[in-house]
Amino acid sequence: MGKLTVGALRAVLVVVLVGTVLVQVGMVWALATDPEDGSLPLTPLRVITMLGMVSAQVVMVCVWRLVTMVRRGTVFSHAAFRYVDGVIGAIVSAALLWFAVAIVNAPGQREDPGVTVIMGGIGVAILGVALIVLVLRMLLAQAVARDVEAARMQAELDEVI
Repeated sequence: MGKLTVGALRAVLVVVLVGTVLVQVGMVWALATDPEDGSLPLTPLRVITMLGMVSAQVVMVCVWRLVTMVRRGTVFSHAAFRYVDGVIGAIVSAALLWFAVAIVNAPGQREDPGVTVIMGGIGVAILGVALIVLVLRMLLAQAVARDVEAARMQAELDEVI
């Protein structure tokens, strides 16, 4: 991975992280000062949104750490699993939070339940992303096992030579 790519990715991660923190601060401010008018359940939606941003922030921190490991050449180690597991957990929690949004929004969609069904489909798609990352985790596990095996074989070869 080139320095330009790493720098660009890190710049994007920092901008998104700072942006989500600012939005969270604004939401806390709105929770404290902006009363609900009854048209929407704003308080639960705001809390769910803030929690969703926390899951996005977890993903950003884990990706940052994984990129650091790639740059150091240590990504094919057991330490990488912690960060990949963090990404999977954050994506699953984001899906659950999305389902919570659908549930909170559902009473307002009594005449048009299709919106709730579509929101449920989006939640299933988010879970699908978690499954894709799980498959990538399995590929990482295979790569780590092969790397360990190659190191063992190299050590045996060094002993012979």
